[in-house]
Amino acid sequence: MSGRSGRKADLIVAAQRAIAQHGTSVRLNQIADIAGVTSGAVLYHYPEVEDLLVEANRAGMDRFYNARLDAISGLTDPAERLRVTISLGVPRSADDEDVRLLCSLGGEASRNTVYAVLLTSLYDRQVGMYSTILEVGAATGAFALGQPAQAIARNLVALEDAYGYRIMARHSTIGYREAVELILDYARMATGNPLRSSPDDEPEGRTP
Repeated sequence: MSGRSGRKADLIVAAQRAIAQHGTSVRLNQIADIAGVTSGAVLYHYPEVEDLLVEANRAGMDRFYNARLDAISGLTDPAERLRVTISLGVPRSADDEDVRLLCSLGGEASRNTVYAVLLTSLYDRQVGMYSTILEVGAATGAFALGQPAQAIARNLVALEDAYGYRIMARHSTIGYREAVELILDYARMATGNPLRSSPDDEPEGRTP
């Protein structure tokens, strides 16, 4: 990575942290402070701060699509592909900066067309990702789908979002492992597959 590209990457990370702390109304000086540079240095690489914020949000979203595709790329069992995909779609704790960034983005989407388009694109890609896993599973006999694949996929994404928001709320009574297991419970009913939990995902006191 070249020096210029590296500095831009550092600014994107700084912008993500600034958005997580201050929301999408974050100011230039707040990004500069986190990056440890002057406001002028930020503007040198991103003359329009809005462009930096868009890049920061787009990069944060990669975790919930591209990174998940990478994680399951070497898996052949449809049930394992579905389990891993679900486990990676839920925040581990309220300190998850990527999810806090998305929460800020969601709150601003009704007033910012660019953010609305980014969120809609992420949703559509996630639904497509789940639909493909479900369709392949049905074609190979691993799943007996109770609904069309797209309907199940939409529900899975909606459950991820709902439990994700709950986990991000401080003092929530639902944690990561319970949320994953609840989503897996729905997936079991929807696919007719037992979808065994991994020890890392399993709620305490429950045997896989």
